[in-house]
Amino acid sequence: MKLPQIITSLLEIDAYKFSMGQTIFHQFSSYKTTWTFKCRNKDVFFTPAMVEEIKEQIKAYCELRFTEDELFYLENIKWIKGSYVDFLRLWQPRYEDFTITTDAECGLSIEAAGTWLNTSMYEIPTLAIVNEVFFRMNYDYDTLYTSFHKRLMDKVQKLTDGTYELGNFSEFGLRRRLSAEAQELAVKTLADAKIPAPSKFVGTSNVYLAKKYNLTPVGTMAHEWIMCTGQGNHKHNPAYSNWYALDAWVKEYGVLNGIALTDTITTDCFLRDFQLTYATLFSGVRHDSGDPYEWGEKMLAHYKDLGINPKTKTLLFSDSLNFEKADKLYRYFNEKANVAFGIGTYISNDTDVPALNIVMKTTKCNGMDVAKISDTPGKGMCKNADYVDYLNRCITWRLENDR
Repeated sequence: MKLPQIITSLLEIDAYKFSMGQTIFHQFSSYKTTWTFKCRNKDVFFTPAMVEEIKEQIKAYCELRFTEDELFYLENIKWIKGSYVDFLRLWQPRYEDFTITTDAECGLSIEAAGTWLNTSMYEIPTLAIVNEVFFRMNYDYDTLYTSFHKRLMDKVQKLTDGTYELGNFSEFGLRRRLSAEAQELAVKTLADAKIPAPSKFVGTSNVYLAKKYNLTPVGTMAHEWIMCTGQGNHKHNPAYSNWYALDAWVKEYGVLNGIALTDTITTDCFLRDFQLTYATLFSGVRHDSGDPYEWGEKMLAHYKDLGINPKTKTLLFSDSLNFEKADKLYRYFNEKANVAFGIGTYISNDTDVPALNIVMKTTKCNGMDVAKISDTPGKGMCKNADYVDYLNRCITWRLENDR
């Protein structure tokens, strides 16, 4: 490796990988998935030297193991069970699950295939490695870090002087961070800042930093959860994916750890399954695509129709936010519901150059195509256009016929 090791702990992962991982371990341990990397930036190219460094960094990541101190920390999170911690004590990433080549328009192709238990855990560290390698090898990193530091101080100043009011907000930037040191600086700075009410920095999705700075590790479920539980079984109608996902989640957690993600196969389809039982058990819902104001009003109306006071529920916004957008959303919805924000790239990778728009998505489960049909056109990812068409037709039929 030419660079220092980027991922140095298996806790350097988003918290929702553990909440999903525990449920996969208990209910879907036989499932197998394929994950595919995609760079959405049209003007980005990864050189062969970068690809080689990414390979070496992923090999180093695959040598890591959980320490007993880390396992003790996990076991003391109230929703994590001892049986899952015992599994993690034995768990290790497998480099053999990865296929990494230069065979892509952007110069970098990554695919991971294996058990869902394994491959789900690879997404976040892989993206963090790709980001840091790119920014360290493509630019003068010290200059970038200086611009990152300046911008961070400027935005924190606007929080401490009351320019922005955000309510509760968390840092969600691990997968697209400039570097490990940049993300740690941002999290520590926000944790130490004297931010006046109503704004409050409550945690980070990065479990390693949550442990280090005694913050709340934040996260519940991702799109992969709904896609695989709903579309990974050939007996299921994929238009009912949300029902299968919510049902399995409640079996695992009851009323704990419950923010439901709404946009995997459109929010309208989600609401068909998010009826009184689930709407009562889950503490809130998360917005990740589409117009946030339309979505919020739709959620408020849905809760009211069910006889639930929206002020007892949380609207969590996490789609490409900055402090200005979050401030406007907070002021609009604050009197109507509990409002919270998960803010990623704006906190962890705001520099003088554009951030990478990279993802690693589940493209197959149990050998079958899976897809996301979000509320924003273009955010989905599937290799099989015929399957996307089939899924869209299933959703349309349900919305038109299943009353």
